[in-house]
Amino acid sequence: MLDDNEDFLEDELTTDASVDDENSGLYEHLNIKVDKNQEPLRIDKFLLIHRQNSSRNKISQTCRAGNVVVNGNAVKQNYRVKPGDEISVLLAHPPRENVIIPQDIPINIVYEDADLVVVDKDAGMVVHPGFGNWDGTLVNALAFHFAKDPDYNSDLDRVGLVHRIDKDTSGLLVIAKNEYALSHLAKQFFDRKTRRLYWAFVWGNVQDDEGTIIGHIGRHPKNRMQMYTYADGSHGKHAVTHYKVLERFRYMTWVECKLETGRTHQIRAHMKHIGHTLFNDERYEGNIIMRGINLPKYKQFVQNVFEVLPRHALHAHTLGFIHPVTKKEMYFESPMPKDMQEASERWRKYLDNN
Repeated sequence: MLDDNEDFLEDELTTDASVDDENSGLYEHLNIKVDKNQEPLRIDKFLLIHRQNSSRNKISQTCRAGNVVVNGNAVKQNYRVKPGDEISVLLAHPPRENVIIPQDIPINIVYEDADLVVVDKDAGMVVHPGFGNWDGTLVNALAFHFAKDPDYNSDLDRVGLVHRIDKDTSGLLVIAKNEYALSHLAKQFFDRKTRRLYWAFVWGNVQDDEGTIIGHIGRHPKNRMQMYTYADGSHGKHAVTHYKVLERFRYMTWVECKLETGRTHQIRAHMKHIGHTLFNDERYEGNIIMRGINLPKYKQFVQNVFEVLPRHALHAHTLGFIHPVTKKEMYFESPMPKDMQEASERWRKYLDNN
């Protein structure tokens, strides 16, 4: 947690901009202890002093979404801060790209209304612009989609990403279309109240039908491109993954994963930790033959499956949340993508014939 001392009010202010590693940069968590000499002041004005790069509307919608908590209770924007108050604020904001270029890129929108959109992302598409991927992303595609809608009128400066998944992970994402929806959804992800299940193909025959992996996740001590599971908790951040076996392919297993936390590469790092690296996960050395028999016919078979499924086998299968405005429970399922479906069919045929 980073310290950021505001001398002019002498408040104790700490910020945690990462909040949850998989959504690093999407949220900012503020903890503020009000100075003993503070005069009564509306909390929206108080927060604008602390975060001068925020707008009055953003602070207002953050309060409306229940993301401003004082002494353990959510407050409205007209609450007046008092000396000694302990304030917790969850601010949601899109990644700070300099320029978002709308691009006419096909995307699979499975649901849309005035407040949000749910997208079933293809593998290979980067979610938002960044180093090495300044265009061709989901955000560029959404910017184009929103721009052509004459009824779209958002108070967001940028596309409202609530969460994200890796480039080569396929599946469901929800995107907010206004500041209130962004704040409300961000709180659900922060509180881990969303419902998300992932499908993964992993190397080897997973021994137990279901289980839980607990281990801190942090950067690999030697390979900075990987995340690593530290079993003793001396490094990294606490992470919990629950898994259940859905189908066994002798040398590969189809598992369903439920995340209790949301660390970067959590499923990839945790499954590798228990000896079951994701199938064809190049970054984690899953793109080599890790299980099976030492025969040319088998090796050629696996190479053929790699060609059918040319990325790590991970899919965001379900997404559930409470709608920010209607308060109804929303639930979506994404079918197994074509490349994973073809890979599983080839494994079944191989086992039938061998």
